[in-house]
Amino acid sequence: MEKFRKNLLNAVLIILISGGVAAGVTAYFMQNVNAGGSIIYEDASATFKQPVHLTAYDGVAAENIDFTYAAEKTIHAVVHIRVMSTVSVGGRQYMDPFEFFFGYGDNRPPRQQLRTGSGSGVIISTDGYIITNNHVIEGADSINVTLNDKRSFKGKVIGSDPSTDIALIKIEADDLQPVTFGDSEKLKVGEWVLAVGNPFDLTSTVTAGIVSAKGRSFMTGESDREKIMSFIQTDAAVNRGNSGGALVNTKGELVGINTMIYSQTGDFAGYAFAVPISIAGKVVSDLKKYGSVQRAMLGVSIYEPELIKQEKDTKIKELKGAYVVDFAMRSPAKEAGIEIGDVITSVNGNRVTSVNSLQEQVMKYQPGDKVKVKVDRYGTEKEFTVELKNAQGNTEIVKGGDSAEILGAAFKVLSEKDKREYGINYGIEVSDISKGKIRDCGIRKGFVIMIVNDQKIQTPEDFYSIVDKILKGGTDEKGLLIKGFYPNTGATRHYAIDLID
Repeated sequence: MEKFRKNLLNAVLIILISGGVAAGVTAYFMQNVNAGGSIIYEDASATFKQPVHLTAYDGVAAENIDFTYAAEKTIHAVVHIRVMSTVSVGGRQYMDPFEFFFGYGDNRPPRQQLRTGSGSGVIISTDGYIITNNHVIEGADSINVTLNDKRSFKGKVIGSDPSTDIALIKIEADDLQPVTFGDSEKLKVGEWVLAVGNPFDLTSTVTAGIVSAKGRSFMTGESDREKIMSFIQTDAAVNRGNSGGALVNTKGELVGINTMIYSQTGDFAGYAFAVPISIAGKVVSDLKKYGSVQRAMLGVSIYEPELIKQEKDTKIKELKGAYVVDFAMRSPAKEAGIEIGDVITSVNGNRVTSVNSLQEQVMKYQPGDKVKVKVDRYGTEKEFTVELKNAQGNTEIVKGGDSAEILGAAFKVLSEKDKREYGINYGIEVSDISKGKIRDCGIRKGFVIMIVNDQKIQTPEDFYSIVDKILKGGTDEKGLLIKGFYPNTGATRHYAIDLID
């Protein structure tokens, strides 16, 4: 009898372990919060036209190791992107009159050189919207998109966001097969994923791996300290040309946009990184609706708890979350009652385990949304309702479509380290230049803009608002007087731009 009971118990354990859990396709939702703090879910089809093709709840196993279903469902949604751009080589774009007359420096004009590049993109709607990486299309004079069925179309940039390295382009085409959005927050470490893209111009390439980590930060060594760093790390093989391609789960749902690899040679060496669709989806939705990303902010300076050395309370080192060390001048978190020393542990019920995960959570929301923030205050849990705001300290929509297109440049906020190094406390950096007013007036990449029309510039939105006001006739001014400097030389420069020709 004892032997029978043991055999029966083993049989039950085998059934429980091997039975598995069936999971269906989860549609991607944008999250908003009403005045009462409860979450309202809006189907992404309200922004991008997607066909309804959800799988039954028990239709596909969550850990199905047969990848053919996911590959077949995704491969026609991934496109090949080829860009052509004109770059200046040698010489000087800006010529100081003093140096010209006295013969100092290299006064030769720069040579124009045509360059080509390629990457991948993912069709996200039936009316031709495609998500890709900003670094794939930045500076492009022309964009050509080739579908998996070999049809080619001219691509148009709708908007881009250097901070997340996400861009939105559009083609005019019929019979498109967009990908289904997934939920990157439900993605688990160890879960199988596929990378679909065009490495080395080898179209329609599929590789498989597992999720190695989530919320991973990764510094390239360039001046990207203010970029959004909360990647999905995977060991699926990703190489040059995969940038902008799809990272999908075994149900064929888009969970990330492949962005970079860890390598000393430039080719795959074990790990790749993707922007979670929870971030990328919100970014492209904003770019389509408003022309710029609506960044919600808590207004806190945060560090990892284990990096904070506090002799009076050693328990702080054992906590997982984001430790509040300071507040912005206009801080929604401070207004709600959060204090220095609090460790933020969740946002709207979603666990916060690090600085990166807090950043990822807040990125999903719009200025004006109200979120429930839980903190650990020296061992006591407290909850606060915080109304998120934008960088200007309000909840207004910031539109940068027209101004961004006219200026033809991308900008990034200076990090605190940059400000200390330069000896300033405000300014934005010109991070990329394409065709537009910025390039026409002679401004080069890397220029730090401090003042525009006698107004101090703290964020790109500050700059856009000045341009928008002029374009809409809200001021007598007809142009821009830009003051700033080049960090590599320390040379100060003034540039004038006519907006109303």
